[in-house]
Amino acid sequence: MTTLSTPRTDLDALADTYDEQGYVLVKGLLTPEEAAEYRARSHELIASLDRKDDPTWEAAASVAMGQKTSLQHLHDAQFYDAAYTRLLTDPRFTDVAAAVLRTPDVQLHHTKMFIKPPENGSPFPAHQDHPFFPHTHHRVAAAIFHFDDAPEVKGCVRIAPGSHREGPREHSEEGGFHLPDFPMDQLEPMEAEAGDVLFFTYLTVHSSGVNVSDEARTTWLVQFRDPADPPLTTQHDHSLGQGLMLAGSDPTGRAGTA
Repeated sequence: MTTLSTPRTDLDALADTYDEQGYVLVKGLLTPEEAAEYRARSHELIASLDRKDDPTWEAAASVAMGQKTSLQHLHDAQFYDAAYTRLLTDPRFTDVAAAVLRTPDVQLHHTKMFIKPPENGSPFPAHQDHPFFPHTHHRVAAAIFHFDDAPEVKGCVRIAPGSHREGPREHSEEGGFHLPDFPMDQLEPMEAEAGDVLFFTYLTVHSSGVNVSDEARTTWLVQFRDPADPPLTTQHDHSLGQGLMLAGSDPTGRAGTA
């Protein structure tokens, strides 16, 4: 598993690793205290909104501890709490985001908060993010902020190193876009600690397991892109905040549009 000690580590080396492996796990981007604060805010926010919808993919539905798995989520938490807005433009994050995109210009696509409940938190099947919002030059990436520890028992993210180099793959649309025949032994667990951030390209095959522990797993997913990379579809035009510049500027004049 490829990791870097801090987000200030040689950014060129970080970008080289990302290009080669399709991901990089940055240790300690947030302090443990910051991660704990965001964890508390995330759980309070979800509870205050009384969210009842469950985003578990049909293709990932399974049973753990004798119960059907479940998942809690919230799109675009930055519209509910300014703390997430500040995190989106935190240089510790945007410096790494710019490095992996190899451009000073970093544009938001969308964000999602996920809480995997204890004992039966839903998994995600193997997939690429590309089918959901394909772009012309594939300069689109994700960052998963870990607000609490994510060992394998809590259903941590799994990554297939180097899988991005084969480009877009044909996904099954039954039960959600996924890769039912992808070899499971190629997916490596990305165990993380509170404060770590996992960056990966939207062409990297990834999944996650069931949380069978006695604690929730809390993450925040930020999808970002090079604003100079034109989208190929409009199915995500509704994403709140899409087009917001997190670093640099939009050279295309398309700010606020897909």
